[in-house]
Amino acid sequence: MFLTEFFGNPAVVSGLAAMMLAQLLKLLLNYALNKKWDWVLLIESGGMPSSHSAMVTAIAVSIGLWEGFDTAAFAAAFGLMVIVTYDSANVRWQSGLHAQKINQLLRDVFSGQPINDQLLKEVIGHTPRQVYIGVILGILVALAVDFLWV
Repeated sequence: MFLTEFFGNPAVVSGLAAMMLAQLLKLLLNYALNKKWDWVLLIESGGMPSSHSAMVTAIAVSIGLWEGFDTAAFAAAFGLMVIVTYDSANVRWQSGLHAQKINQLLRDVFSGQPINDQLLKEVIGHTPRQVYIGVILGILVALAVDFLWV
């Protein structure tokens, strides 16, 4: 019953499809550039396109298509979309830049020393272009799910 209702919700299907497609595109784009498979990219955050942006955009657009763009549900989804995409392109991107600087400091301070310095993850956010592509992907997936759902 729950699963039928859950996967019968076009906003859920659109969001999950957009997120999975974005993660798959990361894997394929990385292979096209580096000629090797990096399977961790299927579950890792950061990179092109933004799966966070794709997912929340697909959910918001799907809600707008199914319930109306003048509803409280769409307004809430749109607000969440703005917060997530802003955070992805600004706050998380800046924290990634901080990680790069801290890692460089660790390399400089401990160079030549037999110390196992655990480096911080540097790609935890997105460039604005990665977010925009994620938003576009989310819109396209929501429109495709809406078209196929009817």
